[in-house]
Amino acid sequence: MSSASSSSRQWQVQGRGGRGMGRGRGDLVAARGTWPSHPRGANFNRGDRDRGTGRGRFETRRGMQGQPSSGASVHLPPWHPGTLTDSVLGHNSIFMQGRPVAVDARIKDGSDMAVVAGLDRQTGAGTGLPLRLDFGTQGRAIALRANYFPVDVKGSIYRYSVAIAIHGDKNLKMSRRVKHRVFQLAEQTVDWQQAGMSGRVAHDNAERLVACILLPQPLIIHGAYYDEGEEGPPSVGGREYTLTLEFEEEVDQEILNECLAGGPVDSQALAKVLSALNLVLTAHPSRTGVKIGRGDDTKKHPDQRLFFDSPDPKDIGGGLTVREGFYVSVRPAHQQLMVNVNTCHAAFYKPQNFKVALDEYNRLVKGGLGAFGKQVRVVTQPNKHTVMIQGVSKQNARQKKFKHNDFGLITIEQYYKLKYDIELKSPECVLLEDSKGNLYPPEVCDILPDQGFKGELTSSKHATEMLNVACKLPKVNANEIVNRGINLLGFRDWNPVLDSFGVSVGTDMATVPGRVLDKPGLSYSSDKRATIDDRASWNLRDVRFAVGARLDKWAVLVIQDGGRSDFKGAKDLELRKITDEFRNMCIKSGMQVRTLEERAYAEVRLPFRDNKGANRFRDDAIEVIERTMRSLIGKVAPDLVLVMLSNDDAAIYNGLKWLCDVKLDIATVCIQSEKVRKDRGQPQYFANVALKVNMKMGGINHTLDAKSGAWLKSASTMIMGMDVTHPARGPSLEGTPSIVAVVASVDEHFAQYPAALAIRRSKVEIDRDQDNGDGALRDMFISRFELYRAHNDGKLPERVILYRDGVSESQFMQVRQYELKQMKKAFEHFDSYQPKLSIVICGKRHHTRFYPTKPEDAAVDGNPLPGTVVDRGVTPAYEFDFFLQPHGSLKGTARPTHYYVVHDENGFNADGLQRLTNDLSYMFQRATKAVSLVSPAYWADIACERGRCYLHKLLQGDKDGGEAAKDNKGKKGKKRPEDTVFEKAEDMWGDGVSGPRLRDTMFYL
Repeated sequence: MSSASSSSRQWQVQGRGGRGMGRGRGDLVAARGTWPSHPRGANFNRGDRDRGTGRGRFETRRGMQGQPSSGASVHLPPWHPGTLTDSVLGHNSIFMQGRPVAVDARIKDGSDMAVVAGLDRQTGAGTGLPLRLDFGTQGRAIALRANYFPVDVKGSIYRYSVAIAIHGDKNLKMSRRVKHRVFQLAEQTVDWQQAGMSGRVAHDNAERLVACILLPQPLIIHGAYYDEGEEGPPSVGGREYTLTLEFEEEVDQEILNECLAGGPVDSQALAKVLSALNLVLTAHPSRTGVKIGRGDDTKKHPDQRLFFDSPDPKDIGGGLTVREGFYVSVRPAHQQLMVNVNTCHAAFYKPQNFKVALDEYNRLVKGGLGAFGKQVRVVTQPNKHTVMIQGVSKQNARQKKFKHNDFGLITIEQYYKLKYDIELKSPECVLLEDSKGNLYPPEVCDILPDQGFKGELTSSKHATEMLNVACKLPKVNANEIVNRGINLLGFRDWNPVLDSFGVSVGTDMATVPGRVLDKPGLSYSSDKRATIDDRASWNLRDVRFAVGARLDKWAVLVIQDGGRSDFKGAKDLELRKITDEFRNMCIKSGMQVRTLEERAYAEVRLPFRDNKGANRFRDDAIEVIERTMRSLIGKVAPDLVLVMLSNDDAAIYNGLKWLCDVKLDIATVCIQSEKVRKDRGQPQYFANVALKVNMKMGGINHTLDAKSGAWLKSASTMIMGMDVTHPARGPSLEGTPSIVAVVASVDEHFAQYPAALAIRRSKVEIDRDQDNGDGALRDMFISRFELYRAHNDGKLPERVILYRDGVSESQFMQVRQYELKQMKKAFEHFDSYQPKLSIVICGKRHHTRFYPTKPEDAAVDGNPLPGTVVDRGVTPAYEFDFFLQPHGSLKGTARPTHYYVVHDENGFNADGLQRLTNDLSYMFQRATKAVSLVSPAYWADIACERGRCYLHKLLQGDKDGGEAAKDNKGKKGKKRPEDTVFEKAEDMWGDGVSGPRLRDTMFYL
């Protein structure tokens, strides 16, 4: 998972439930990082916190999911698939239903197949990336619309470098905001007009500019610099800017033409061409809307989103609103340049008084401000200065004193009274600090409009409101794109910039061929088959786990923390009844579970919770839990502890997982007391928890049947998953490490995936320093092979397939250059070991969406059917990639996963890899449904999230914890703050999950 540097946290909410988590995590991702390591009170986190919420389905004899057999009515929300019957949607769920459907002629004529057949696989793409062998043919053929629009370019494009200087203010930081302001001022000058640049250039307001004509050289534009909000430059003195444009080259469009014709080209050279075209296509909407994100010449598909005032922003509470916008990216396809357009949503600050905003945020979000208020532009009163707020001070206006030339030593509260005759209404409120260290009371600061929120939405209300705004049915989403989107982006009507560059954009979506793959066969105990429905889900009724685990020693810990549904204690009769029913469910599902001993029950009452002070991380509460846990371990020595949580306090959950995983080496499953005490849906809840318990204890819930698993068993095979998660900007301390997870199968059923976790330098997706260091990634790979050998009679796998999650398209070659090398070094650790290796990148952070053209090819909500795969029409013919949607979406527009092969020694053809990936998407053992991300990559994703629990203090900005790192004795010079933070992280991490009971299990579920 890459950490993108956008100026606002963007939420793409498409196809809730997209990873098949039952409750509906869906395809909700951020442009930067992930959901925060918690409310995730909304439980939309990547690892879900194993609270037992809605993974599988347990149906009563009546067959009604989650409904009591008494027939009591269950009211479903209007977007729920259960309500989207033909009487509600009918055939109107299909976008452009009834319109003529014809696959684009450039694909229908089979010319892309001819290109693939003629590829020189000896020469290759010149990059080492494998070329496509063929296109897939298996499955039922269908036609789909894709949110891609044809682009034609007839003019020349010239690239210029940009240099900006500010004179007269040494303290002014050359930020993107300052550069943007320089371009605003320069465009108003006579020099700009005389150079012929009006309507003939496109730029990113910072570093890159392209023109449709050759500009005069040298081209230097001077002018007075003053900020927005200021009436103009001072009459005497003041600051000046210099904008220098220097010719670099004419953009070589021949590279683009070669790519469109099907010839493999250098990806970096192609990225430069696409970067220039992206500037051209976003030039007009950048003036009429707010542009967030940026691309550069190294990114083949940059992150560019544009937000507009229409419709009115939706207030989601906490001082924030949601604005709707559109993502735009130029992409090459077979014989046609395309622009990918998709809807997107982002949280913005509500323009209002800062004190009001703080009050709104504090009422909604507990546990500190986090990123709220950081890097926000405000206008101060009464002098109307525009300043950038960087954060808050620990002192308030009544506490903070400074020496004034006229008034002597005074507080800030006194200063405003003496200087401006302003009596502060809230002098006890924290002060705001700007980039120069100046302090301001929030009540004298007004937030300027059009500013994206750069942090994480930690409130469950924020999560719910964002979903309500952003999750739209496919037909609604597609109509937004082709109508409002195309209009606001300036692609339909006359656009002076596009016209100058000779660029035109079509207004009809591309139509491409797709296929619906067959569902795999799934087996439970006694070879009983699962009945998979049209939404790629099944139920647990009348089946037993394929391999039931044995749970001889277990315990129950009741946490009392002031929750309304807290159990009275360890002797609570309802607690005993619930644990008995849970045990019966596990036995019914095929596990062997002994009766709990009396001494296996324990309770702990936690000390008072304080969200504002240092106690917000609940260290004292974790200490009390540790004492009770150690007592339990001494009495019972349990293999697993069932923890009854009082509430969804992130500090307790994170601290508990760190305590039990890292320090105590004991498996835990956390359950919300409030949820487990509800009679309605309780059997399903118990079944969901049983799914996890069986896997944590080494069992297997279900397997692929003999036919579906034939290829996997034709030779010894290891399936691996890998992911990296990064600290988010805003709350995380600078220097907080990224977390790497590698999981790998160890059994012949490809069900058990123990994990190896490690930390690496902050925000490094691909570690380029492995050769210079200790080869941590190589050692992680080695540990997986050694564990496989231990489970397979001393034998190593003949085939290795790695699904790598979270890598951006600009980093594909880095995977080959660095991570492939580490894998090969891991092979060398074993004598004469050379298995066949394939590496497949899994991409979720893309904006490609597909829309069925016929009702029979669509789910009831208008999304593609589970198993829909597309490998023609939206990518260059030579790239070995495909889009696959194995799952049934629960809400919104389904997002397929983009799979891209960067290394292949197994000789996969398209059908073989697509079928394997689809089948493995049904092997997510924590659910009874297919998931949108292939299971091994998903497991790695969840393991990364567990690692975040161990560093949760640093991830949430615990400055005291960061400063408490041990001194680095013996080193010369002053230590950088980020080095101190990393050392603290190493202390927290310790040896990781290294105890003998957990290290070789799926402890992270």
